[in-house]
Amino acid sequence: MFLSIFEIFKVGVGPSSSHTMGPMTAAGQFLEKLKSEGISASSLGASLHGSLAFTGKGHRSDQAVVLGLDGFTPDDFDPDAAKMAEERIALHKTVKPAGHPEYKFDPEEDLVFDYETVLTGHANGMKFWAKDEHGAILVEQIYYSIGGGFVASAEEMEQVEAELGAVPQEVPYPFRNADHMLALAKESGKSVAQMKWENELIRSGAENLHERVMRIWEVMERCIDKGLETGGILPGGLNVKRRAMGIHSQLQAEQGKNLTPPHVINDWIAAYAMAVNEENAAGGQVVTAPTNGAAGVVPATIRYYLDHVPTAKREDVVDFLLTAAAIGGIIKNNASISGAEVGCQGEVGSASAMAAAGLCAVLGGTPQQVENAAEIALEHHLGMTCDPIKGLVQAPCIERNGLGAIKAVSAASLSLRGDGLHLVSLDACVETMRQTGQDMSDKYKETSLGGLAVNLPAC
Repeated sequence: MFLSIFEIFKVGVGPSSSHTMGPMTAAGQFLEKLKSEGISASSLGASLHGSLAFTGKGHRSDQAVVLGLDGFTPDDFDPDAAKMAEERIALHKTVKPAGHPEYKFDPEEDLVFDYETVLTGHANGMKFWAKDEHGAILVEQIYYSIGGGFVASAEEMEQVEAELGAVPQEVPYPFRNADHMLALAKESGKSVAQMKWENELIRSGAENLHERVMRIWEVMERCIDKGLETGGILPGGLNVKRRAMGIHSQLQAEQGKNLTPPHVINDWIAAYAMAVNEENAAGGQVVTAPTNGAAGVVPATIRYYLDHVPTAKREDVVDFLLTAAAIGGIIKNNASISGAEVGCQGEVGSASAMAAAGLCAVLGGTPQQVENAAEIALEHHLGMTCDPIKGLVQAPCIERNGLGAIKAVSAASLSLRGDGLHLVSLDACVETMRQTGQDMSDKYKETSLGGLAVNLPAC
């Protein structure tokens, strides 16, 4: 399955790509199904299953479904309009998506958190249905949110599995995994970013492609800046204080002092990442990178490069993101980027690998060193669980992004000091992550049934 850079990096809304963006997108797809099949329904309903049920409240999955059925989409989400829509729906118990009739829908009665029924296609399952005026079900559809905002119907899941590793015939550099990527790079003499660029050109002209890639960075950069300027307490009941602004203010005050220790650069990197994930936790606009839960790692690493590396050039951001997207596509195709499927190794681990590869590339690394940087970063996230306290993308998620970005910088640096040859290949590491995810208990895969989620007395 050929994944475009614009599928890996998608503009969306927090706090979760799989638990917020996915359900909102699935609701929209169900509305399209009703419209395209000419189904005249009177009322709508939905149920959340698996990880979506267990952590749905914390991830705002219920709000996402309600707003999705009212016509909201992640890429142009307006928080003020959403708030008014929620109040209207709660009052009138109806939804009115554009281009559709008004449907009866009571969020308290028609949206079910089903903790018992298992939908076997994926840990993030949901079901939508439409009824006639007599209460008879006209159509029912199962969807799965498979990570990073990607959604597939039950019927499409088989096709998704069949297409893993497949690429369009017209793609000039059809690498399925890291070994294939390195072989094509050696044969062509091109960098990972150059090969990814030419693959993307089959869908977009060069000028438009450059503009769209830079648009991704502009949204990321704006998210960092907003997070660094915003204080207060995050919503959800944990009373987590937003810390990025305070840390950044301290760092700015210390600039220029001769006695500042070198390790303080880690605090800058962490502040950038935490700023993004605090925005995500507050329901702000972020870019999946490759998920919302891991959205801070790549932007923080880019911001570190631009603000702290003397030779950095803004135009290098395109190569950084193209390289990162290539690695993200390999990981998704051969393992998973879903915390509900493989734990946080698939989210922050994948993001750290992507960021390490991107940074290594713009610092002059060879394709072999780029692959090695990604492998180092991913290897040292293997086995990481996803155990969000109270189902919120706050603790340990926010700080974990900061540490993931710091690991990415270290991995890129270590790789650049070698020839790129390493005992463990990226492909071996990705396969290990897949197997580890299969063996991991569901308690530690975004269900909040184990780990930190049950060992914090205050919760």
